[in-house]
Amino acid sequence: MTVAPVASGDVAASLIGRRVLVKVPATSANLGPGFDTLGLALARYDELEVSVPDASATPTASTAHAGPGLEIEVHGVGEGEVPLDESHLVVRAIAHTFARAGVPLPALRLVAHNVIPHGRGLGSSGAAIVAGVVAAKGLLEGIVDFTADELLELATELEGHPDNVAPALFGGLTIAWVTPEGPRHKKLMVHRGVSPLVLVPEHEMSTALARSLQPESVPHEDAVFNVSRSALLVAALIQSPELLFQATEDKLHQHYRAAAMPETDRLIRVLREAGHPAVVSGAGPSILVLASDPSERAAAIALVEASADTAWQALPLAVDFKGATVQSA
Repeated sequence: MTVAPVASGDVAASLIGRRVLVKVPATSANLGPGFDTLGLALARYDELEVSVPDASATPTASTAHAGPGLEIEVHGVGEGEVPLDESHLVVRAIAHTFARAGVPLPALRLVAHNVIPHGRGLGSSGAAIVAGVVAAKGLLEGIVDFTADELLELATELEGHPDNVAPALFGGLTIAWVTPEGPRHKKLMVHRGVSPLVLVPEHEMSTALARSLQPESVPHEDAVFNVSRSALLVAALIQSPELLFQATEDKLHQHYRAAAMPETDRLIRVLREAGHPAVVSGAGPSILVLASDPSERAAAIALVEASADTAWQALPLAVDFKGATVQSA
């Protein structure tokens, strides 16, 4: 990152009054065989307003006060549930980015409008982290310049792995990997024939629990199976959607986690038996169907409505191609 030669007192003064608007997409990681590597950005967005108020000003009566210098409002998903203090994930990501840039954290006011479901395998934590990193980038414009690799590294440091934060940052289909120099990514454009459908249950799933069910090693033939399918999946998503059903087969992680989300596992079996390329979205319990046309999505929705024991919300979503955006306001 490049830091402009500005005195620290001047930096603090220049930040007062800055306000940015941030928009971050939901994501689905793994996509079946691409465990911890492939991610897809989806057109469902959390939107945030982050500003640096004058710390001496009187805060508004409607704002939740997290302490001196921090005001937080949350609307929509997570309202009344997520912390309204320094432990809020967006605030942590902003603070982390400022610290890495060597700039003291100013007073902050955060207003979040959330629609990405929490704990459902749609990258809500990754979206919050990316929102904070991108908000910090916007607030520090003209003071610190960040490269794309640096943004990904900052987000990965908080998330722990890059498969969700990469598509949230950059949009489209992303391949993410880690090098000694840090995480890297490649963004690919998805074929216009791909029609994602996310099926969201009422219950949540802990990512930590899902990961704890993974064995430390897998059979060699299963590893080879997934290498072939993940390579095929990239080709199917960018060039040949007719191959999506075969390309979404997996032997590396989904069946190990099945006992923790039995209805998800059962519905995926029902969908795949009917020819739909259905997989667990992220760590679950949501289901992602990578349909090859809108009519296939409609058929999958009808099948789940007829087969499910509990309520599932159907979200026919487009692929997001922009990733996170930030603009000064």
